[in-house]
Amino acid sequence: MISKSGQTGKLRSCYDDFDPDWADRPAVAVRLDFSDYEAEVPQHRHEEGQLILALHGAVTCRTEEGIWIVPPDCGVWIPGGVLHSNQVTSNARLSYLFVRPDAADLPQQCCTLSVSPMVREMILRLAGIPANSGTDDHVGRMVRVLLDELAHMPIQGLDLPGSSHPKVAAITDALMADPSDRRTLIDWAAYVAMSERSLKRLMVQETGLTFGRWRRQLHLVIALRELAGGATVQKVAGDLGYESATAFIVMFKKALGTTPTRYFTS
Repeated sequence: MISKSGQTGKLRSCYDDFDPDWADRPAVAVRLDFSDYEAEVPQHRHEEGQLILALHGAVTCRTEEGIWIVPPDCGVWIPGGVLHSNQVTSNARLSYLFVRPDAADLPQQCCTLSVSPMVREMILRLAGIPANSGTDDHVGRMVRVLLDELAHMPIQGLDLPGSSHPKVAAITDALMADPSDRRTLIDWAAYVAMSERSLKRLMVQETGLTFGRWRRQLHLVIALRELAGGATVQKVAGDLGYESATAFIVMFKKALGTTPTRYFTS
C-alpha cells in the first residue's frame, strides 16, 4: 500500500488514533479522513453505540443483520456490542458519534437514521472538542440537546438485509461489487448450483426480500449516494445497468414516490 507521502507501507487503523473509551462524557465525536487510514476496518465492536455519517465519499457497513451503504442526509446507527465492519472509499471523510449505553433513547437494532442539518452540525461541532478535554457546562448542555434531537430522528428503510448463508452471500457480494450485473434469478441459480425454485425460497428465507426487491434496494441506496454527490441521472442509470434514464426514474419514483430531481430539491 502507498501512503500519502508516497512511501510504501501499511496505513494505520483509525482506532489507533481514537478510542471512544477515552471519553468521560455521554457522547463523543470524531472526524476522519480515510486517505490517512486503512480503507477497511475489520470486524469489531464497541461498548458504545456508534452513528456513522459520510461527509464525502462512501462507506459500507456490514453486520450479521445486513448491509448498509450510508446515504446522504442519513447515518447508520449501530447499537453498542454489535459486531460490525466498515469499508470506505479512499476519498471518504466520515464523522463518528459514539454514545454511551442508556445515554439516549436510541434504537436497539441497526438502522439508517435520517439526520437533520442541525444534528449534523452539532455532531461536527462536538468532533472539534477533544474527547479527553473534560466536560464543562456548555459541552454538557450541547451533548444533552444533541442526544435528545437524535432520539427523534426518523428511521429510514434503506438497509440491505444480509445473510451468512454462503450461496446468498456469494450473490449479494457480487452485486455489491458490480450493481450493473443484470443476471436473472435463473442465471444466479446456475452460478451457485441450485434450482431456481430453491434459490427463490432461500433468498426470501435469508433476507426477507425477493431477489428482485433486494437488487432494487441495492440500486436505490447506491443511487441516493451518487446523486447526492453530483452524478447525473443519466450516469447513475448507466452505472446501475438500466437501459435508459427513464427506466431508472420509473424505479426511483416507484420506490420513493417522486423523481430524483424532485427528491433532491424538496
